[in-house]
Amino acid sequence: METTHSIAQEGTLSSAGHTDVTDGADFAHSAAACPAFTEVLSRVGDKWSMQVVMQLGGGSMRFNQLRREIDGISQRMLTRTLRGLERDGLVSRKVTPSVPPRVDYTLTALGESLRGPVSRLGEWAFRNKQAVADARSTYDLREEND
Repeated sequence: METTHSIAQEGTLSSAGHTDVTDGADFAHSAAACPAFTEVLSRVGDKWSMQVVMQLGGGSMRFNQLRREIDGISQRMLTRTLRGLERDGLVSRKVTPSVPPRVDYTLTALGESLRGPVSRLGEWAFRNKQAVADARSTYDLREEND
């Protein structure tokens, strides 16, 4: 088995004594697990998936209802997002035979469990949007002057 040694990022001080930090997670980080985390986070972290999850938090919705409620999403992007969320087990799709067929989308239990973290992330973004904008301005000014 090959052993890998990680090198500290530039500007990062390594410390063997700073091991009491916990993030509340009950999993151990490993290099082998990173691709799996990245794959899941790429789904739940994209802006359309987050908006669909939050919209469906209010209950079952039809495709066109979702499209009207999510500003700026195209029909194609909503279709792709819903298929991805369904594939990942976050959304269920129910087809009711009628003319035209009625299709309803609902969060699964797994999708419901995602609403809390997504909501907290959204609240953080809202609270800190000005601080982020200020930091960007400061950075941009510094880059222009260098």
